[in-house]
Amino acid sequence: STMFTGWIYDVLVADGLETKVAHPYRLRAIAAGKKKNDQVDARTLADLLRCNLFPECYMAPEDMRELRRVLRFRNMLVQQSVRMKNKTAGLLMEVGAEYNKKRLFGKKYFDSLLKELTEIPDSVRQMLSLSRETMEIFERNQQQLVDELSKHPALCERGERLSTIDGVGVVTALTWALEIGDPHRFASIKHAVSYCGLCSAQRESAGVSKRGPISKQRNKHLQRVLTEAAKLAPRWNQQLAAVYRQERTNGAHHNQASMAVARKLVAYLLAVDKSGENFERRDVA
Repeated sequence: STMFTGWIYDVLVADGLETKVAHPYRLRAIAAGKKKNDQVDARTLADLLRCNLFPECYMAPEDMRELRRVLRFRNMLVQQSVRMKNKTAGLLMEVGAEYNKKRLFGKKYFDSLLKELTEIPDSVRQMLSLSRETMEIFERNQQQLVDELSKHPALCERGERLSTIDGVGVVTALTWALEIGDPHRFASIKHAVSYCGLCSAQRESAGVSKRGPISKQRNKHLQRVLTEAAKLAPRWNQQLAAVYRQERTNGAHHNQASMAVARKLVAYLLAVDKSGENFERRDVA
């Protein structure tokens, strides 16, 4: 299981052993066969290493993987907070209570709403209060983790440099830095875009090229954050807004235009991360 890959890798490296980790998808495609057991697998791996065909996977340094684990835990807290918000709204709809959707999660409005809803069952009132308290705990803890990561010596300077790109916030910068690791391992923007899951799978035969849906072989954490950022970034970034307008003018759907913005955002992030310099804004004519 990939869950144990990290600590097994660290133990072997600490003992001074030359350790390589294989890319699971590529290795499965190479080693597919009717007969599969430990002996056959070991022989296949040895042959791949001997022929220099071993599909090696990038392993981030141990300290970076620890920070990445914290960020992913923070993302889980955000997901749980959203579930509590949805549950709160669902409980109110179940009992037919009227409420302001935009103000529901404001503390003052929520407290006054509970006082006004005198006809709802006591069990619903209790669950609403519990959902609110749980949501506040998740929100407080996730914000604390973000603050600690943004101030970490290994991420502070890099995150500030990435945040010079208009439309890139703290969470987007942290996610990029921790999920990408070493930006120089990507030879081109296309490789980075593919890693982030922002392009579709390509099948070419007899000179005919076909594009399928967005590939599932991607870093899902980066894909989610960049997709969300691409929907908001054009509000603050003139260049990204121009990309969105151009795609819409060419007949692209809203989501397709947002994906084009996300790919452009990857190009900016990779350029800034590789150069080690702040982003320089150029006005669009």
